[in-house]
Amino acid sequence: MRMELAEDQLVAAVARVLSGRAPGVLVGPGDDAAIVEPARGSMLVTTDMLLDGVHFDLGAIAPTDLGSKSIVVNVSDIAAMGGSPRYAVVSLGLPPTIEMPWVIELYGGMRAACDEYALSLVGGDTSRAEAVTIAVAVIGDVAPRSAVTRDGARPGDLIAVTGSLGGAAGGFLLSRLHPSRLGRALSEPWGRALLEALHRPVARVGEGQTLARAGATAMMDLSDGLAKDLSRLCAASGCGARVRLDDVPVSAAVRAAGDVLGVDPLELALSGGEDYELLATLDATALDRARDELRERFGVTLTEVGVIIDEGLVAVDADGEHRLEPKGWDHFSDGG
Repeated sequence: MRMELAEDQLVAAVARVLSGRAPGVLVGPGDDAAIVEPARGSMLVTTDMLLDGVHFDLGAIAPTDLGSKSIVVNVSDIAAMGGSPRYAVVSLGLPPTIEMPWVIELYGGMRAACDEYALSLVGGDTSRAEAVTIAVAVIGDVAPRSAVTRDGARPGDLIAVTGSLGGAAGGFLLSRLHPSRLGRALSEPWGRALLEALHRPVARVGEGQTLARAGATAMMDLSDGLAKDLSRLCAASGCGARVRLDDVPVSAAVRAAGDVLGVDPLELALSGGEDYELLATLDATALDRARDELRERFGVTLTEVGVIIDEGLVAVDADGEHRLEPKGWDHFSDGG
């Protein structure tokens, strides 16, 4: 059953996948607009777009994984400000070669992700397009004047990241291997872990709220790589950063795959992107408190990697100090 069928059939099929009542939703999918209850505090609004050939390879990712990821990358933006996701809308552009079962699986992945993050998918739009295009907008809320932005870091604040870095970039490189080499890699736990990191990222919602309560002065999610995103946080805050490279938490799976992928694991952790971990700045007392709570509540590590300074981006390793190049994923370049 191909997409040449009437749009009403597609909308009706999607509505069945998304059916069910949800807290705060008075009118859901199917009307001209959704009706939802307003935010309890300040409203957070974010949107992100995933485009075939730019952000994913249609032949290399299952539609359920793609649907889940399209939701999670937006929820991650809400998490990075210490907020809670509430409502989402999805606009979907589809070429005529896409079949109905693929679309249903895509929305099934979205529904599962929404359920995981207590998020209601309340509507959207569909259209014909040259390539699969998924645009998601998420509305969240945060207590008044408690959102954590990028511009609050000050010299002396410590720099910390949740989890480990480089896994998604490793998964991207792995997916580009010859099928025979890919098959061998996927027989190893590290190979499966890398593709999981790429296709099924996690939004650190509870972790972001914990960091906000602990007193994070600035925060953002790591979508384009630690080096590039840290440079953005510093630019917004009018300061610089010194990073101890030996302390950067490189994914164990990336370290195990280094020889197979032919890359430096640390380079992937610094500039690979799509990890969706949280980058935060805090004072020493707040960092210790947040580290303990993240470990106890979520089993998630919080690693101190450096300190905010007056200006410049500095990397420190066994050879001394040198400039930290703000390299990372670039949506408008051919190679990232």
